[in-house]
Amino acid sequence: MTQENNIEIMNKPETKELMGIFFRNFMKKEKAEKVRKYKMLNKYAKKGQILFVGSSLMEFFPINELQQTLEKQYIIYNRGIGGYVTTELLNSMEECIFELEPSKIFINIGTNDIGSNDIEYTKKKLLENYNEVLTQIGERLPKCKVYVMAYYPCNPKADFEGIDKGMKAMFFKTRNNASILEANAGVEELAKKHGYEFINVNEGLMDEDGNLKEEYAIDGIHMFANGYSVILNNIKKYL
Repeated sequence: MTQENNIEIMNKPETKELMGIFFRNFMKKEKAEKVRKYKMLNKYAKKGQILFVGSSLMEFFPINELQQTLEKQYIIYNRGIGGYVTTELLNSMEECIFELEPSKIFINIGTNDIGSNDIEYTKKKLLENYNEVLTQIGERLPKCKVYVMAYYPCNPKADFEGIDKGMKAMFFKTRNNASILEANAGVEELAKKHGYEFINVNEGLMDEDGNLKEEYAIDGIHMFANGYSVILNNIKKYL
């Protein structure tokens, strides 16, 4: 079979559909395994510490490596899960939040709602789900300080290795800086409603066009450690 034949087969709608089903099933299993792992880890965690929670944008935050640059060291648990949407976090609040009984929570959840190809995104539904997350935290952890983090900018324009035009179209169909800014405004109001602090963590991350700086971006969405170092600088006073 020639390379041309392979490309033709891969571009067939039925092939893409099967690949999509395989990927979704793989991700579902991966997420469930992480929840199970976190539940086990929580048995050994110290209560009353700092918690990072959310989607891959939090899971990939190398906070315990980066905080070595700070004068003071903290106990920080990361319970981010790649691919998570708000409904999935609502279904795993025990494992991802409550079992740890944190004193501070830094939360960033919802960018996959904005960028999902599997669910129809509306800001209204995102904010309804996020409101329920914050409501449950307020009821179960009334003394916990909660910091609602702004969604990070993306970069749909730059060229990244391994990301072709088709993948770009899928990644950035609804996840773009205009929708992120709109969602951030809604999430900021939601944080105020609950009496929580909203942190605009994006100072220093964007280029002159408002895109995530290319030197920080892995694929236009996720970041290298140098990008997270900028975010740490923006949140360190809250730790």
